[in-house]
Amino acid sequence: MNQGTKIHYIFSFTLLIVVMSSCFKKETYPNEPIITYDSFSISNNKARLAFNFTDGDGDIGLSDSDTLSPYDINSEFHYNLLINYFEKDDALGWVNGKNLDGTPTVFKYRIKPIITKGEAKGIKGKIDVDMGTVFFNPLSSQNDTIRYEFLLIDKALNKSNSIQSEVIIR
Repeated sequence: MNQGTKIHYIFSFTLLIVVMSSCFKKETYPNEPIITYDSFSISNNKARLAFNFTDGDGDIGLSDSDTLSPYDINSEFHYNLLINYFEKDDALGWVNGKNLDGTPTVFKYRIKPIITKGEAKGIKGKIDVDMGTVFFNPLSSQNDTIRYEFLLIDKALNKSNSIQSEVIIR
């Protein structure tokens, strides 16, 4: 094999590697989480909310040891998923569901860290939230038609967009 043929093979092989690696480029996302609604279901009187997410720096989730500031129990960032509860009032339209003390009902959750393989920081996926049996206000006369509005907060305290579920008729 002459020198020209070797250079041709090396060039062809290098070009092939470059072309193939461009097919597998990692997607890039903004550092703020972006969420989209997926579904809400009720089975055996238990509710499940599902949504899709992307996060450019891959820092979705809080571990059990994340209890110091700004994640301490008294901080607005102790929970990283906030789900506001709404009821359709027959006279007023959509209103915040209320707790017994008159404050708006907000379901708060701590999503666990999402572990990724490899060096890529940007992540995307689906999160299923088991809301249990208390997913509406049983003391309200308006709890037959509800919806949720929610947002996700990453560990860097970036807040996602706020999205709504579909109308849920119980």
